[in-house]
Amino acid sequence: MRRAWLFVLAVLIGLLPQTLLMGTAHAATVTTPTNGTQFTDTTGAVVHAHGGGVIKVGSYYYWFGENRNEDNTFRYVSAYRSTDLKTWEFRRHVLTQATDPELAVANIERPKVIFNSTTGKFVMWMHKENGSDYNEARAAVAVSDTVDGDYTWQGSFRPLGYMSRDITLFRDDDGTGYMISAANNNRDLHVYRLSADYLTVESRVQLLWAGQLREAPAMFKRNGVYFLLTSGATGWNPNQQKYATASSVTGTWSALQNIGDSTAYGSQTAYVLPVQGTSGTEYLYMGDRWGNSFGQNVNASKYVWLPLEFPTDTTMTMDWFPQLSIDTATGKVDGVGGPWESLAARHSGKCADIPSKSIDNGIQLTQYTCNGGMNQAWWFKDLGNGYVQLMAKHSGKCVDVADNSTANGNKIIQWTCGTGTNQQWQLQDAGDGYVRLVSRLSGKCLDVSSASTADGAKLIQWTCGTGTNQQFKRGA
Repeated sequence: MRRAWLFVLAVLIGLLPQTLLMGTAHAATVTTPTNGTQFTDTTGAVVHAHGGGVIKVGSYYYWFGENRNEDNTFRYVSAYRSTDLKTWEFRRHVLTQATDPELAVANIERPKVIFNSTTGKFVMWMHKENGSDYNEARAAVAVSDTVDGDYTWQGSFRPLGYMSRDITLFRDDDGTGYMISAANNNRDLHVYRLSADYLTVESRVQLLWAGQLREAPAMFKRNGVYFLLTSGATGWNPNQQKYATASSVTGTWSALQNIGDSTAYGSQTAYVLPVQGTSGTEYLYMGDRWGNSFGQNVNASKYVWLPLEFPTDTTMTMDWFPQLSIDTATGKVDGVGGPWESLAARHSGKCADIPSKSIDNGIQLTQYTCNGGMNQAWWFKDLGNGYVQLMAKHSGKCVDVADNSTANGNKIIQWTCGTGTNQQWQLQDAGDGYVRLVSRLSGKCLDVSSASTADGAKLIQWTCGTGTNQQFKRGA
């Protein structure tokens, strides 16, 4: 059963001291790594910040998260920093098994860091278990004088005697700190007001959605409206994320509403990061695609980051994009790609498809009954030279002639997008709204092998002819 959890913590930009807020502006627009992959740091090592949260100090965003052993037990809370939300520099393991005897055999999940402007301390809250079963259900606290220094263990406890699992923090505009956690075996969500030093809870101010099995909370505030985003409790497997709104943390919350697709695009809420810049503030969903959900472990988990949109002050939507464009100077967060179109073979009426929605390099394209899936959606990216690249929406990878071959029958695959001519296609009018796709590399046409009409028939390249198995219609 998944012991994985949200990484949402409140970004305290406006409440940090001026000495922390000063920094050099970063003006570049940066495209993030491809969604549904592991990110790497400046040394090429995998970023292990699972179930984590982010705090901005000066010009840097600091990302804290879980770094586990192979058996999923606690190893480190690791810290990284970035100015552009793509280029991540490893700082240190700020909490380790050696920090305190209580951590020698433990599970630590969903660490969040918040700054206390009165004490000048950075305070980390997290969910703590004993490493052998899942019955402790305790909150834990550690503190540091610097954001990425060694954190000193303060101990673990059940807040006001209640179970505490998935956890997040939120700091309001007036400096009031809140801790939100899953309680009662994940059946409820509790919202606690923190003490003035943020080291313990002062009172429980909300019991939300009793018995509805909510976890992975993420709270943020936009235009005076509080948002609380959560997932259901389905072990490691992704599910429908929901959100609610309120005019105050302690007031009445709205009914839960769905956001994203039925699996949050294969992820679970970890954190919502406000990206504040000269043009305003936009909001970044940060989620985990847990490794345990695809037969591996927590450190094999992948990241899903998506822009949040707000049709009104109290409604929120989230769509899938294989990549994002983020400008931390202006505060702009946008999806990369689209418009997305299907590509249907004339002879069969079936769509170009990536089997099993795989995101792996080298998967051969097939045709399959059109179903509107993201693995049948393509961005015809105009290269400005008479050719296009075709990017798959679900994977962010491009239609590619395998092995740079010019041979008839060579397979057509998806591969990481690059600049090679084996990923460049010319669209030639075939009449009646159909086109041929001609490879710049080989001069040969995208072809459904043997003119098959069966689901699963392979896509290959072949000498261009008049066959309808080489004619395709683009569709919205």
